[in-house]
Amino acid sequence: MSRTIDAHHHFWRTAAQEQPWRSDDHAALEADFGPEDLQKELSAANIDATILMQSVDEPAENDRLAEYAKADLVAGVVAWLPLAEPAAALAELDRINPLKVCGVRTLIAQDPLDWLTSEESISLFREIARRGLAWDVVPVSSQQIRSVLKLAAAVPELRIVVDHLGRPPLDTREWQPWADHLKELSQCPGVAVKVSVGIDVLTRWSSWQREDLVPYVTWVSEHFGASRLMMASNWPVILLKADYQRAWQDLSAVVRDVFPDPADQALLKGGTAERWYSLPVPATAR
Repeated sequence: MSRTIDAHHHFWRTAAQEQPWRSDDHAALEADFGPEDLQKELSAANIDATILMQSVDEPAENDRLAEYAKADLVAGVVAWLPLAEPAAALAELDRINPLKVCGVRTLIAQDPLDWLTSEESISLFREIARRGLAWDVVPVSSQQIRSVLKLAAAVPELRIVVDHLGRPPLDTREWQPWADHLKELSQCPGVAVKVSVGIDVLTRWSSWQREDLVPYVTWVSEHFGASRLMMASNWPVILLKADYQRAWQDLSAVVRDVFPDPADQALLKGGTAERWYSLPVPATAR
């Protein structure tokens, strides 16, 4: 039986690093968030393990992640790499402590991703795939989507994880171009999606509303299926609009509504994350 896994969260100490993505709208995030804080939430929600994500683009972030990875609750770590600089990325990949590292990421915001399809980048991502690591990304523009699709075609063995539902327009309740973007991505078998909500949406959304999520989750369910979807809290960023328990309960309720089969629910709640991130099976489950 699969573990229940929160597939996306962060830890940080505000004095330890600058977070350029945080603005005056994010006062709730101006605090320290560590394993002891999250463990209480996981226990209350009956969650077994987590995927810890990078949140700052710098080498020191990987050193912090290695320390956090010692916590039993962390099953996997998505580390930072300067992916737009392939030689530097390979050097950093060799430098970092590999403890529980299961994926890599760099923050892209709205930046063009033309560099993804250079020969050097394709070689880098082949190496990332060879090492059994996934790539997390949040492509939102049409240009970014095209670049991700080209990379997926060039490196079909690479497991790609689109975070936060690919930024659905929950704040405006619009549909396009998000729907077409996700449909295009679904045509690549190496792409999976996290059922979670990102900081941009949380900042602009008037309030947390479970029912707003339903059409977007339904759309990705129809195109990706349970085997390529995974639930994730995005804690502590989620605190901008909801506490951990409410967010996880609401996400779980939406998943139950969209996927009535318990086997599908188990995939979203842990099975997909275990497979996509190649997480080792804990000794207690063998």
